[in-house]
Amino acid sequence: MNNYKITNLRTNKSYFLNEEEKEKFFNKNKKQNYDSINLTELKRIRFNKILDKIQLTTLFLAVVVTLVLIIENYY
Repeated sequence: MNNYKITNLRTNKSYFLNEEEKEKFFNKNKKQNYDSINLTELKRIRFNKILDKIQLTTLFLAVVVTLVLIIENYY
């Protein structure tokens, strides 16, 4: 289930709602007065960026270790 942060553009008041609450909220209020941010998607993007950094670091370390082993064995 997705979580959303709804911000009133005029007063900057924030509401934290799930999908069902968001639908009910926008049935009562006009959507043009609010900004909606999907917090679940932002969390997933942030986690994927961390995994990408770990992956690149691991790849770099594997290349360095491989080069060190090759140099030790052949020189």
